[in-house]
Amino acid sequence: MYTGYTIDIARRLQEHQTGRGARYTRARRPVSLVTYWSFPTKHEAMSAEWAFKNLSRAQKMAQIAKKPCDEGPLI
Repeated sequence: MYTGYTIDIARRLQEHQTGRGARYTRARRPVSLVTYWSFPTKHEAMSAEWAFKNLSRAQKMAQIAKKPCDEGPLI
């Protein structure tokens, strides 16, 4: 499960799809966006990313289940 920060979700997702994104996703394509959260500042976003990365897989899945990405593809 890849977790990351960006200011442009559609661009970042496209980078992952074409193999130009994070090394983790290069070998795990195609990728899909399962959820996302918005934050008012970069600091808050980075803090939330760090906290999410430190959850167990079960806790991450529970958080994702609370807010699934049902808006369809962004690209």
